[in-house]
Amino acid sequence: MNTTHYPTAPTAQPIARHTLAVIVDNEPGVLARIAGLFSGRGYNIESLTVSETEHEKHISRITVVTSGTANVIDQIKAHLDRLVPVHRVVDLTLQGEAIERELCLLKVVGKGDHRVEAMRLAAAFGARTLDATLTSFVFELTGSTEEIERFIKLMTVVGLTEVSRTGIAAMSRGPDAM
Repeated sequence: MNTTHYPTAPTAQPIARHTLAVIVDNEPGVLARIAGLFSGRGYNIESLTVSETEHEKHISRITVVTSGTANVIDQIKAHLDRLVPVHRVVDLTLQGEAIERELCLLKVVGKGDHRVEAMRLAAAFGARTLDATLTSFVFELTGSTEEIERFIKLMTVVGLTEVSRTGIAAMSRGPDAM
């Protein structure tokens, strides 16, 4: 029972990570408009991937990973929905557990024991060797963001010199299309 005339202080909403799939017309400036929407309102993009998915219709899929409170995520989705080239916005996080994968290329430089350890770690993670010289390797690993992060951390010890990552590609589970 509230014994005061003042309303109780609002409780802070938790910040959660959301993966949004945005279907858009593939035309010049669309990506800039979407990125501008995020930056203009102070929202952060943690991961961004874009590719044309329907060549005949010139439709692209943009996968954006961002974080915020439930209200902020709702605002982001509403702002995206109002953009002219956007056909639909789907919050894959709300649809249940989505499948998320990322591709990573890593260059490791080393000799002797470091070289042997790099090969052992790559095999343990299921990474493919794309290039090998007497002093370096380039590995390819596809997996969850957490798995990629663990691989990078371990490879740092044996001579990691360069990393290139694609960002997250995601899709909801089950038979239904977006």
